[in-house]
Amino acid sequence: MLTVIRDNAVLRLTLNRPEVKNALDDRLIAALIGELSRPDDYIRVVVIRGSGGAFCAGADLNMMRAAGQKSMAENERDALEGPATLFRLIADYPALVISAIEGPCFGGGGGIVAASDLAIASESAKFSFSEVKLGLVPATISPYVLEKIGPGHARQLFMTGEIFDVSRAERIGLVHQVTTSAEIDAVIEKRISAQLKVAPAAAVRCKALVRGPRLDLAESARLLAEVRGSAEAAEGLAAFLEKRKPEYAV
Repeated sequence: MLTVIRDNAVLRLTLNRPEVKNALDDRLIAALIGELSRPDDYIRVVVIRGSGGAFCAGADLNMMRAAGQKSMAENERDALEGPATLFRLIADYPALVISAIEGPCFGGGGGIVAASDLAIASESAKFSFSEVKLGLVPATISPYVLEKIGPGHARQLFMTGEIFDVSRAERIGLVHQVTTSAEIDAVIEKRISAQLKVAPAAAVRCKALVRGPRLDLAESARLLAEVRGSAEAAEGLAAFLEKRKPEYAV
């Protein structure tokens, strides 16, 4: 249900439930949490994609139906330990997280995309925050979707559940780059190659800078002073001035 490949400094996670368009059930969510809850300093890029021509159709409907028979306390615990934890782990993972989207990307699939750092989609991708059509709300994905596309777009898309194409997804900021199905693999590899050339500790700090509270004047100066004195910064500056590849570049 989840194919995991560790390719040197790249962790490749493929949702592998093609018979249900890679819908998220308890087991798949647990498998993703298991991989993402143990950050590895050696991993510098994570790629999340789906199998069988679909990214993710959202929550598994059989799982959601079963949840309706549980108590409020059980449902709250399941939501907290399951999808809420998954999206937080994606957003906070200390490496560049790339979502590679082909075909349907609905509900929780959009949550994965919104929580990722970089979203690359093929022209075949279709999106929908479809929960409202099933009498549900996109609660656990909402912090990440709102951060990406803002309340104006989110309010309309959440309330209507309408399907929208990749051009709109790019226009509102949910997707960063659009390519063809034939070229998406090459585009991803090019992005990976570029990321493996940046300073890894600095990249982690950049992500924390955006994800954490906004720094005040003194805090921003302190962070810059701390980084300027690091061995990684010394190596990066020296390599640039000496016109050579820095030691941290893979």
